[in-house]
Amino acid sequence: MDEDSFHKRSTSYIILWSTLLILSSCVNDMSEVYQLTAKDEGPFEISHNIKLIYSEKGQVQLKVKAPLLERYTTDRPYLEMTEGIEVLFYDSLLNVTTRLTANYAISFEDDNITEARNDVVVVNEFDERLNTEHLVWDENKGIIYSDVFVTITTETEVLYGEGFISDEKFEKWTLKKPQGSFIIEHEEDETEQ
Repeated sequence: MDEDSFHKRSTSYIILWSTLLILSSCVNDMSEVYQLTAKDEGPFEISHNIKLIYSEKGQVQLKVKAPLLERYTTDRPYLEMTEGIEVLFYDSLLNVTTRLTANYAISFEDDNITEARNDVVVVNEFDERLNTEHLVWDENKGIIYSDVFVTITTETEVLYGEGFISDEKFEKWTLKKPQGSFIIEHEEDETEQ
């Protein structure tokens, strides 16, 4: 065997053995591979005791308060408030006109849709009160609505129904599928007698 042939053959063996060594050292535990390639399912951002103020043209429109806010950056980004939410709506003089509270809320950022659940209460400036377990706030349309059981208490009656729709400040509302009402009688004040 000539020297040139020997070097070619030796080089081929060295390359073959190097490749085999590299490949044999690249064995990974599948759980490690999964951890490196898996998407993070947890929140991207966590905030405590938040107060968000929304304004238009320099005029405060509403304030959102929550003990815990978690932001998720999924295909449909959302904010989740698992420890409750309070939303205060203001008039042009910064008087609170409407107050919304719930034990849970989720807000889909791209859609401008917020869902409130679990002991949802809305009280407007006329002291009318809405109670329900699920409410949807569509910011694009400026409405709130529900398709589940609701109770609306006014100064003179208590109304029941399967759902309602209203402007977002709960000033002009319509009860869907009414189920009855009760008249509230007020006792005369002793000073009027």
